[in-house]
Amino acid sequence: MRPLHEQSVVITGASSGIGRRTAIEFAKRGAQVTLAARNDSALKEVASEIRRDGGKAHVVVTDVAEWPQVERLAEAAAAHYGRIDTWVNNAGVSVYAHFEDLLVEEIDRIIRVDLLGQIYGAKAALPYMRKQGEGTIINVASELGVRGAPLQSIYCAAKHGVKGFTEALRLELDHENSGVRTTLILPGATNTPFFAHSRSKLGAKASPPGIVYEPEAVAEAIVFAAEHPRRDIFVGVSAKSYDWLQRLSPAMADQMSLMAGASIEKQKSHEPDNGRDTLFEPWTGHGAERGDYPGRTSSWYTKVFEHHPALKVAALGAVAGTFAAGLLGLARRNGNGHETGNGWRLRG
Repeated sequence: MRPLHEQSVVITGASSGIGRRTAIEFAKRGAQVTLAARNDSALKEVASEIRRDGGKAHVVVTDVAEWPQVERLAEAAAAHYGRIDTWVNNAGVSVYAHFEDLLVEEIDRIIRVDLLGQIYGAKAALPYMRKQGEGTIINVASELGVRGAPLQSIYCAAKHGVKGFTEALRLELDHENSGVRTTLILPGATNTPFFAHSRSKLGAKASPPGIVYEPEAVAEAIVFAAEHPRRDIFVGVSAKSYDWLQRLSPAMADQMSLMAGASIEKQKSHEPDNGRDTLFEPWTGHGAERGDYPGRTSSWYTKVFEHHPALKVAALGAVAGTFAAGLLGLARRNGNGHETGNGWRLRG
C-alpha cells in the first residue's frame, strides 16, 4: 500500500465522533482527505481545522443511504485528488428501543444507513481501486457485529450484515489475487455523540455500558489499517471479549453480558431525552468529536495483539484452551453433561 502521505482517503460520517477524529489523524500524517456526511457546516468546520494545520481536505455533503449521492462522492474524490486509496465506511445511526416499539420507517432507515451505506461505499470505491491496482476498503462495524444486545436489535442486525458483507467481499477479492484489501474495524463503546444523536424511546438518553474508549483509539486502528491491512481489528479488550465469549459459548455469553452491564437498565442514562436525533435529519451546527462519557484514549490490547497477528493467534490459543478447560470442569461438576444448570452449553 502507498504510504499515508501519498494517499487519498474518503471518510463517511466525518462530521463528528470517530469519523471526525479519523479525518484529522489522516490529515496529520499527510493524507489528502475527502470528508462526507450530511451536516455541511460541521464538515466545513473539520476541513477548516485540517487546512489550518497545513492539511488538505475536500467536502462533499452526502447521505450514504442514497446510492446516487455515494456514487457522486466517489466521483468527486477521484476528480479532486486523482485517485482513491482508502475508503472508510463509518457513517451510522441508531434507535434505542424495544423491537416492538420500532416503526417500520425507523427500521428501514437504520438498515439503509448502517448496512446499505457501507455496501454502497464499497461499490462506489471499487472501480477506482481496481483501475489503480490497489486500495483499501475499511468498514467500521461494532462489537455488536459479533453478538447482539437488547434495545439495539436493528443496529445489531446491520452490523452483523457489515461483517458478513466484508468477509464475502474479501474472499472474492482474494480469489482473484486483487490488490484491493478490506479491513473490518470492531470497536467497543466509544465516547462520541452517538448516544446523544441516537433516537431514544427509553424515556431517557442512551448511555454506554461497560468500558468506554475515546475516538482516538478507534481512529488509530483505522489509520493503521490504511497502511497495514488486517482482516479485522477489535478496538479494546472488551470488544474482543465479546468475540471470545460468542465463539466459546453463546449461552454463557448471554448470561455474562447481562451481568457485565449490557442489561436494559444500564443502557439508560440519568438524563431525560431531549427529542433530538440524527436518524432522518443531520445534526445542526457544530459536529462534536466527544460525548459525555470520558474513556480510554488508547487500547493496549489493540496495539499489542490486533496490530501483530502472530501474537494475537498465540494469545487466543492460550485463552481459548484455558477457558475451555474451565468450562469442561464446570460441566463435569454438573453431572458429566454438556449443559450446566444455568443452560450454558459447551460447543462441539
